[in-house]
Amino acid sequence: MGFFTDAYDLFSISLITKLLGRIYYFDPLSPKPGTLPPRIAAAVNGVAFCGTLTGQLFFGWLGDKLGRKRVYGLTLMLMVICSIASGLSFGKSTQGVMATLCFFRFWLGFGIGGDYPLSATIMSEYANKKTRGAFIAAVFAMQGFGILTGGIVALIVSAAFDHAYKAHPYFRDREHSTVPQADYIWRIILMFGAIPALLTYYWRMKMPETARYTALVARNAKQAAADMSKVLQVDLNSEQEKVDKIGTEPSNSFGLFSKEFAKRHGLHLLGTTSTWFLLDIAFYSSNLFQKDIFSAIGWLPKAETMSATHEVYRVAKAQTLIALCGTVPGYWFTVAFIDHIGRFAIQLMGFFFMSVFMFALAIPYQHWKTHNAGFLIMYSLTFFFANFGPNATTFVVPAEIFPARLRSTCHGISAAAGKAGAIVGSFGFLYAAQSTHEDKVDKGYHTGIGVKNALLVLGAVNCLGMLFTLLVPEPRGRSLEEITGENEEEKGQQQASVGNVPV
Repeated sequence: MGFFTDAYDLFSISLITKLLGRIYYFDPLSPKPGTLPPRIAAAVNGVAFCGTLTGQLFFGWLGDKLGRKRVYGLTLMLMVICSIASGLSFGKSTQGVMATLCFFRFWLGFGIGGDYPLSATIMSEYANKKTRGAFIAAVFAMQGFGILTGGIVALIVSAAFDHAYKAHPYFRDREHSTVPQADYIWRIILMFGAIPALLTYYWRMKMPETARYTALVARNAKQAAADMSKVLQVDLNSEQEKVDKIGTEPSNSFGLFSKEFAKRHGLHLLGTTSTWFLLDIAFYSSNLFQKDIFSAIGWLPKAETMSATHEVYRVAKAQTLIALCGTVPGYWFTVAFIDHIGRFAIQLMGFFFMSVFMFALAIPYQHWKTHNAGFLIMYSLTFFFANFGPNATTFVVPAEIFPARLRSTCHGISAAAGKAGAIVGSFGFLYAAQSTHEDKVDKGYHTGIGVKNALLVLGAVNCLGMLFTLLVPEPRGRSLEEITGENEEEKGQQQASVGNVPV
């Protein structure tokens, strides 16, 4: 439910940016409805990612220092408070509303950032090696339902307001195409994100600390055995001597900035950070600016032919269809197959097909302008293979391949690299996708490279993702300690006892 809330909060902003422009940047002399100025649009779309990046680094480090559970509730409460505060963004002036919205969106992102390393680490440390990939992927798959729910909530709220407060299209009555009550729509949509987070708090606080953290990092075998006895409902004996011995081994004492870490895990960390960075450039730019792509191909009517509330409804309808057809199924395909065909194969396949479909959309771009249904199918398939591919595996792998004492930190670093990619995607695509013709550029923007060339760039980014995937190891079917080498002595003894045949 934490990840459900994360996705809802991060992606719901794309449903309301057109409405914010109509309400706060209305110009009665303009033939087109108001739009957010470039800097404001970039800030509103991207500020939560800046918060998420810093949250991933901070809470990832804190999760290894204080324990996973202790920090877990803090991130959730931050998300609850800031979701509500985002919807209550105050100020009489336009600048006041936008400034407070961006302020609270930053801290909302900060809390969301903590959920990434902590959720992945907790799930990896609780799961067994046979189904570990599916369990971690299932946590991440809740993102799909979060995105879908965001669209559904926006559909319901906008339809209700559209029915209750009738408004004319902009071209017919500029002043009254946005009813005063429309200001409540975006606030309700943002504040709804607090509900699932609040409902989850009790269960998150009842969850015991992971035994791997308690044993391998805190080195308290008795507490680890007690916690696991409670979870598994069987009696377990503590082995304090064994835990102390493992903890003092040279292979289990090197730090993040040591030569030993660079030798053992340096390329792994480069692989997880680079692939997540490249994936998020493509994934977030495509996700956040679906509304612009749909408008460019003519799938959404022109803004001036709709009222403000009806425009929210149409944008939400389009994004809900994409989530239903491509996003959600992709996540659950990963859950079903990740422990059978492996993380490496799924990630490589996902990047490959994302490249193929991006190029297939971009090269015959003029053709798709008159074949909307075909464009929609191809566009849905890029999301399907993002989620049955690197969007899920980049989350899973960093939670498996690093030592327990550095697991949350390294996952946070990898996730932060991803959010750096999201920032590049959200800010870059905003400008890059503008038309090459000055008369078709949105107000306040300069000419860009156009949607076609932007899609070509995203295809090339996905090709680079395939290349860097070669640095990422395959952890399928092995225990966390076997992958990281944290129990090397015991492994060596097992091998010696069966004639050096690996166990």
